[in-house]
Amino acid sequence: MTNDESTGLTRRALLGAFAATAITAAPTFANAAGFLRGGGDIRRIRMYSGRTGERIDMIYWIEGKYVPEAVKEINYFMRDWRTDGVKSMDLRTVDIMAAAHNLMDANEPYMLLSGYRSPKTNAMLRSRSRSVAKNSLHVKGQAADLRLSTRSVSQMARAAAACKGGGVGKYSRSNFVHMDCGVVRTWGR
Repeated sequence: MTNDESTGLTRRALLGAFAATAITAAPTFANAAGFLRGGGDIRRIRMYSGRTGERIDMIYWIEGKYVPEAVKEINYFMRDWRTDGVKSMDLRTVDIMAAAHNLMDANEPYMLLSGYRSPKTNAMLRSRSRSVAKNSLHVKGQAADLRLSTRSVSQMARAAAACKGGGVGKYSRSNFVHMDCGVVRTWGR
């Protein structure tokens, strides 16, 4: 091995410094939720709304940090379209949605049927359907109802349940899956 007299560095020291840098720079998932291990340094969400005609396709998390501008757009996109009410969405739900999308290896964006719901909207929907919960996590900004045309309700529900990050409801008759960051549980047919 040669020693560079001008810097005092040996080849071994240089390689050791490089290795330490590479290990430090590599993504670690020891503190990440189980469903995000192997997810990489970037999280992306793709959705469209049949109600508003809007679309989003964005990276919302980079190298361990949420991107504030992207989070703001997600909150607006997932608003209650009936009242135009916006709430800060619980990003654990968005993480579950993104992780499930990755597990399914789907190329199409989710169709968002319902994200945040104002108490007024939730009460109206509850008066029309027994399947709308009085204390819905939609009102807290912790849930989303989603559809993919290239995946069945069962495939979507299995992917979301594999994340073990919250509740997963199958609504086969209405062709959508509910994902939330509440208690880990499953329901529906």
